[in-house]
Amino acid sequence: MREETRDHYDRLAPVYDQNWAYSPDFLDWMSDCILARLRAKYGDRVVDVGCGTGLYARRLAQHTGSVVCVDPSARMLEQIPDDPRLVAVQASAEDLASGLTLPGDRFDAVLVKEAIHHVTDRVAVIDGLAKLLAPGGRLLIVMLPTSIEYPLFQAAHERFRELQPDPQAIAAAMGDAGLAVELSYEDFPLAFPTERYVAMVSDRYLSLLSMFDDEELAAGVEEIRRRYQGEWVEFRDRFAFVLGIAS
Repeated sequence: MREETRDHYDRLAPVYDQNWAYSPDFLDWMSDCILARLRAKYGDRVVDVGCGTGLYARRLAQHTGSVVCVDPSARMLEQIPDDPRLVAVQASAEDLASGLTLPGDRFDAVLVKEAIHHVTDRVAVIDGLAKLLAPGGRLLIVMLPTSIEYPLFQAAHERFRELQPDPQAIAAAMGDAGLAVELSYEDFPLAFPTERYVAMVSDRYLSLLSMFDDEELAAGVEEIRRRYQGEWVEFRDRFAFVLGIAS
């Protein structure tokens, strides 16, 4: 992870949950998508890579008993609840792939939710994460597709399309790492009061938005206001779920 990306998440840490929780329905839906694919059960050894504030690690721990929460941002990890089921480790995905020792040995489930786009050498990291799996272990990478419906300004959409990895490429890297791969997509309808969403954009709630300076972001916000003049913005949030299963 680049230093500026880590700084972005350090800055967002205190308000991260209010920007990303969206709604209880969304959290329940995404948690169910993750739990079903990871086939999580009590006693599983689980790692959440790029866990942030532990939004999903908390829910995984309810079903498995404990989760190792890995994130490069110390301020994000500070937001994780004081819960003996959640073990915080300050590290990046690259650190894990390079052989960083985690509490435990091999793992039954590894989750990487909306973090793979921050990884520079994705092939090496996926190969390293695959090596953490016990026989039958599951690696789940949750990511956005290469285009999104978010009500952003045009320059942000263009930058996203330039930078977002293709889920098919991630699936291929998993296959090359020796995993049996399943790729699926699901989406969820979202609606925000326009002013709340504009405030989220102004606060650079997406790491993508940290690539625009204050002047560019202000112009982008004005573009959003012109395009979305109603009281609400509505769109479908679509995700790719790339699952790899160890033999």
